Amino acid sequence: MLRTIAEINEKIKRGKAVVVTAEEVIDIAREKGVRKAAEEIDVVTTGTFGPMCSSGVFLNFGHSQPKIKLGGGKAYLNDVPVYTGLAAVDVFLGANALPEDDPRNKFHPGEFNYGGGHVVEELVAGKDVRLVAIAYGTDCYPRKKLETWVNLKDINNAILFNIRNAYQNYNVGANLSDRTIYTYMGVLKPNLGNVHYSTSGQLSPLLNDPYYKTIGVGTRVFIGGGIGYVAWHGTQHNPHVPRGENGVPREGAGSLSLIGDLKQMKPEWLVGTSMLGYGCTLTVGIGIPIPILSEEILRYTTVSDADIFAPIVDYSEAYPQRRPEIICEISYAELKSGHVNIQGKDVPTASLSSYPKAVEIANILKGWIEKGEFLLTEPVAPLPGVESGITFKPLKERPITE
Repeated sequence: MLRTIAEINEKIKRGKAVVVTAEEVIDIAREKGVRKAAEEIDVVTTGTFGPMCSSGVFLNFGHSQPKIKLGGGKAYLNDVPVYTGLAAVDVFLGANALPEDDPRNKFHPGEFNYGGGHVVEELVAGKDVRLVAIAYGTDCYPRKKLETWVNLKDINNAILFNIRNAYQNYNVGANLSDRTIYTYMGVLKPNLGNVHYSTSGQLSPLLNDPYYKTIGVGTRVFIGGGIGYVAWHGTQHNPHVPRGENGVPREGAGSLSLIGDLKQMKPEWLVGTSMLGYGCTLTVGIGIPIPILSEEILRYTTVSDADIFAPIVDYSEAYPQRRPEIICEISYAELKSGHVNIQGKDVPTASLSSYPKAVEIANILKGWIEKGEFLLTEPVAPLPGVESGITFKPLKERPITE
């Protein structure tokens, strides 16, 4: 059984496409068999909703009168610094950016109540945001100070551009030390007091396309409540990791660089997030359709939480010291049960990502496709796969001498 994206799009336009979520396809394939399911189903939708630090927005404010050159100067949105080294009125706001007067971890653990991710959420919510800029002045851009309110509807361009999202599997965070630690995996209690994980498992996009056979550069996606695209493979993309017999990576592997128009997006799918003792980030909602081009593709989408394994890593010592050892491997089915057995101890689990929100995203995308409001795109280039030479390399430190 073979079909093309063009054929699927024709069915979508006629309202005849059969679309199911990555959760629903599991039971369908068990009941009817993979071959029959592949013949009947055209698209499987995926979803994930979790903190994604490598996110941010490019903004173009337009020119003031007289004109000001932000490049080489300083600019702030609600006291959060933006990167100005682009041009006169183009800036980049990163999800991790913090106000200069934030105490950080001076009083540990720091609260990190407000940062770049929160500014993004407020912009998408339609709130006015205070812009303050200080420049050095030139003959063509004479103004040296600007203070004004900006609103997303008045900003010329607002481009969400996230260089690493939708990680394909990830560590499970644990703490073997005798002290509480504060990490991007949340607050981890001492002596294996809890473990945290952070993907939607069987609904996660790249876990349903483990070898990147349908997701590539140019793939149209749901992002932040609007429509965006895969712009490139994400930073730290590394297809060369151990995999199970089903092709699913057993640790962090692929990632996606995603782009979209912030003006289309909604605050419930782009949420500023504070991580106690760590910093600020942005929680992002992403959904990606998997076109069922063959029986093989359908089989990949039937992966269940019981078939996906992740490494439990000690974030008190092994992770910060970049040591490769893991405590053990565990399935997402076990993690989602709420308790796991590690080294003979019953340990509570919790997720930084929201599975119910991932289900909602997959169903929203399903609805868009069924209504003909969302067509699939043919990737213009594949993501680097296991045959490529791309890997994620650690920093090679070299002494700097005078």
